Amino acid sequence: MKKIKTAYLTSAIGCLVVVIGIVCYFLFAGIAKNDGVSYLYIDDDDDMDSVSVKLSEIATPTGVCAVRTMARHMGYVDKIRTGRYLLDDDMSALQFFRNLRNGRQEPLKLVMPSVRTKARLAQELGKVMMFRDSDFLKAISDASVCEKYGLDTAKIISMFVPNTYEVYWDTPIEKFLDRMKKESDRFWNSERKAKAEKLHLNPVEVITIASIIDEETANNGEKPMIAGMYYNRLKQNMPLQADPTIKFALQQFELRRIYTKLLSVESPYNTYRNEGLPPGPIRIPSVAGIDAVLNLVHHDYLYMCAKEDFSGTHNFAKTYKEHLANAAKYSEALDKRGVK
Repeated sequence: MKKIKTAYLTSAIGCLVVVIGIVCYFLFAGIAKNDGVSYLYIDDDDDMDSVSVKLSEIATPTGVCAVRTMARHMGYVDKIRTGRYLLDDDMSALQFFRNLRNGRQEPLKLVMPSVRTKARLAQELGKVMMFRDSDFLKAISDASVCEKYGLDTAKIISMFVPNTYEVYWDTPIEKFLDRMKKESDRFWNSERKAKAEKLHLNPVEVITIASIIDEETANNGEKPMIAGMYYNRLKQNMPLQADPTIKFALQQFELRRIYTKLLSVESPYNTYRNEGLPPGPIRIPSVAGIDAVLNLVHHDYLYMCAKEDFSGTHNFAKTYKEHLANAAKYSEALDKRGVK
């Protein structure tokens, strides 16, 4: 009888060990289907079934089963939290589920794009954030929303400085805009503000000039020189006559030549017809462009024209006569290349 009891006990212990082993494997073994790092994106429309489908793309069937089981027994099914959740090679089902349940998501590094229009900005952000691009565009086109940040719908784009930011994928639009306002205020530190004030410009004006300069050239070394030329025009109340503003007014950014017939376009962005700066930036300028304005070169030039060697740099002139000679050389070079 004693031997029978011992056999039963041994068998029971063996079964228990097996069960414990299975549970441990179920909970603690790695569940990643792929090598490296993958992410599970949970939005506000997801339920446990859709979460499971998404998870099955990056986790093993055993891992999906383990997460579903824990979700069912620990109340997660009714408390699904949005976010971007990391799954790497070594992560177990238990670790991953804890992150889901606690909303412990992985932030992403958002590179603010240097784009020309609000619509394009919304499209680019919509690709990497949870909110829809149409909702974001609606927000930054709403006068009352822009007013909250001390800007109007034409100037709101000046609030987005093209740096890299660590943000959560599911950040709501309002909080995202609040964050961008804080980052803009941080960018405009006392040193930059002092430089702008010395030029009798405010941050939005600096950014607007920088946006034109970035459209004029990609040569960072020449940008302070171009900034000095536009600054001279502003001081003398001369129209800026900046070709990029014509492209913006027409929304035809592919234009390679600006013909006289295009200069009459009716638009507040047409700096051939209107003195001073346009209503707002014509793109999100680069940091290099902004700092080029703040550190502009003081000189006597009032005109510039792209060089005929197509180097991306410009010939500068103090008089209109000199400028016409430069323009003629560039026009001839365009004709030779068949540029329309």
